[in-house]
Amino acid sequence: MSYDITISTTIKRLSKQGILEVSIKILVVGCAGRMGRRIISVIENSDGVELGAGLDMPGGPYIGLDAGEVAGVGKKNIPISSNISQVVDDCDVIIDFSVPSVSLENFLTAHEKGKAIIIGTTGMSEEHYKTFDAMAKTSRAVIAPNMSVGVNALFKLVSEASKILGDYDVEIVEMHHNQKVDAPSGTGVRLASIVAHEMNRDLDKVAKYGRNGKEGVRPKNEIGIMTLRGGDVVGEHTVIFAGLGERVELTHRAGSRDNFATGAVLASKWIVKQQNGIYDMQDVLGLR
Repeated sequence: MSYDITISTTIKRLSKQGILEVSIKILVVGCAGRMGRRIISVIENSDGVELGAGLDMPGGPYIGLDAGEVAGVGKKNIPISSNISQVVDDCDVIIDFSVPSVSLENFLTAHEKGKAIIIGTTGMSEEHYKTFDAMAKTSRAVIAPNMSVGVNALFKLVSEASKILGDYDVEIVEMHHNQKVDAPSGTGVRLASIVAHEMNRDLDKVAKYGRNGKEGVRPKNEIGIMTLRGGDVVGEHTVIFAGLGERVELTHRAGSRDNFATGAVLASKWIVKQQNGIYDMQDVLGLR
């Protein structure tokens, strides 16, 4: 079993489709943060895209400074703004890795202005997704808890493994840096949802978020989701399929934020060619 999901082969495939020939301007939300700076760096080193605007929180110390200089890519003559309505008109796509409430506001702005948006924010609620889905026919968005090409390959592999190993016990372990707010991670929840779907289980009923004390024998259909936090870990996810006499483990480890930034920029190039709809990285990478 193999999937054409490396960054290089994906870019070649999209180039043949003409997706990379367009020149698009990208608005980066949270451009002064760690993720925002890496996105600007990837934009700077990618063909067919350019930085259109940078947005940061109102009252922050970077408002008015040059977005390129703050990101370490040189002067771009693009002052960082705190008001998306003032800068969105000159951009084609918004990239947002912020917090759920801000991402929802930016989604609504993108809808109002007729702009595409890429949302990599985690911790979204069911109500957020209901809003996105309700506006799918008049919006263009790629919304995914993880923009990494490798993680999306993991999603696909876990889906296939779950079909084959349906009688095995499943445990999911995820670890991130000590500043991450949501737990478990959006990627960890997505992995659990994939397993539950393929094994015909109700995740709300079988999910087990940690264990403590004498809880008795592990229920047969339980899906364990364990959350670890510490240091500066960018992101690690392991799905364990444990059977009698053997164990299968599928793991993804992120060494830097560049893989998320690269995936977001790739999604930006893809979305400009699409019709209205709510998509995710599985669509972008052709893994459906």
